[in-house]
Amino acid sequence: MSAILYTLIPLAAVVIGAWLAVVRRPSPAFVSAMQHLAAGVVFAAAASEILPQIKHDASPLATLIGGAAGVGVMLLLKELEGRAKGPVAMLGAVGIDIFVDGLVLGLAFVAGEKAGILLTIALTLEVLFIGLALTGELSETITSKLRVVMTVLLLGLLLPVGAAVAMPVALLPTPVIVGFLSFGLMALLYLVTEELLVEAHERPDSPLISAMFFVGFLGLLILEELMP
Repeated sequence: MSAILYTLIPLAAVVIGAWLAVVRRPSPAFVSAMQHLAAGVVFAAAASEILPQIKHDASPLATLIGGAAGVGVMLLLKELEGRAKGPVAMLGAVGIDIFVDGLVLGLAFVAGEKAGILLTIALTLEVLFIGLALTGELSETITSKLRVVMTVLLLGLLLPVGAAVAMPVALLPTPVIVGFLSFGLMALLYLVTEELLVEAHERPDSPLISAMFFVGFLGLLILEELMP
């Protein structure tokens, strides 16, 4: 239940991102810097919380199956996003993306509350930019600002749905849990390498902007060490 409640934080972030884009879209340099920051935070959460849990439970076959499934699903999602034409197709692709984010967040809470809290921070930054980007796309076909924000909110509700789907995993045998965690790990690595950083490098770049990745990474590691 706590995982579903924590999804309300990134849900609020995606709506805030949409509202900010409606009122005044931030500069490309700022967006790039924040995407680097989010990538560093997500990578640190994956490396410090999800990966150690997988290694601790040590189930190579489950790790392989879950990891392969994670890679396959994310590559399929990339293919769907590339083929998406028109607003309905785009919303469907983004909706699947947000659902997977919620699923991964729920799986993080299966690994432990600390892992879940840290990943909540990471995904909050990530979905903030989904709200920004999606609003820009929707504004081309929807003239009402309120309708744009409400559409983003409805898609954001897939976050708690994804987390709810992941909750029963905690009741399964340990090797199965490891498989699901491996799936979540691959999804997070894909998010960093194929989405956040790729999109960030399409915008203005500089040493200071690139350094934000390491600020995010180190910041989450320090936060993890300070947490009880």
